[in-house]
Amino acid sequence: MLSNEQLERYSRHIILKEVGAKGQKKLLNAKVLIIGAGGLGAPAAMYLAAAGVGTIGIADADEVDLSNLQRQIIHSTQDVGKAKVQSAKETMEAINPDVKVITYRTFVDSESIMDLIKDYDFIIDGTDNFPAKFLINDACVMAKKPFSHAGIIRFKGQLMTYVPGEGPCYRCVFKNPPPKDAVPTCKQAGVIGAMGGVIGSLQAMEAVKYILGVGDLLTGYLLTYDALKMEFRKIKLPEHTEDCAVCGDHPTITELIDYEQTECEEI
Repeated sequence: MLSNEQLERYSRHIILKEVGAKGQKKLLNAKVLIIGAGGLGAPAAMYLAAAGVGTIGIADADEVDLSNLQRQIIHSTQDVGKAKVQSAKETMEAINPDVKVITYRTFVDSESIMDLIKDYDFIIDGTDNFPAKFLINDACVMAKKPFSHAGIIRFKGQLMTYVPGEGPCYRCVFKNPPPKDAVPTCKQAGVIGAMGGVIGSLQAMEAVKYILGVGDLLTGYLLTYDALKMEFRKIKLPEHTEDCAVCGDHPTITELIDYEQTECEEI
């Protein structure tokens, strides 16, 4: 049973036929893990907390820096120097005390990621480097966990959703991390702050739809956004993924790989 306070808090959800009280209970019972408390993870975490997703894990090893605040809206000026996961937890709990926030102040690597993701229903990739993105993809494929990938740079962003058995994974599309220095870092190229809000909020929406079992997810599609042109494009991805090194019929990647870490290129 939802309490009177919950009925009021989630009233705009409950009146939606796609959600209702039953759907809100699904959200309250769900568990979502956000890897990265930065430009993408910040808005995703805030909207998932506001939506009443009952358990939200957030993993990040860094501390809040002044340069983060232009886009990482879960943190404030007074949080500079504080662990990002702690700052995020405080903001999320202030938004919604219904939500249990579990923090992991750690670098996610091949030794820790399987334990990290095992208890969660959906994973959000809010990381800022290609090695982490490929690691998250491969771990989620091996553990049969759905996840949302996203990336942002300059005035552009992209995202896709992987659901086991329903479409291609990140590696089906991008194969392998690019050579070191082949892609400009965020320090070199920059990123408009609101881009994190646009794409990170879409990641939260994918998680909510997956939990509720409503609508069409971005499985089999890559959604791109060009803010300067104010243009979204939904690109259909290859349907046949049997040759993929991790999710194909005869995978050649059967153990997780820690690729060389490089400076952030997307967040």
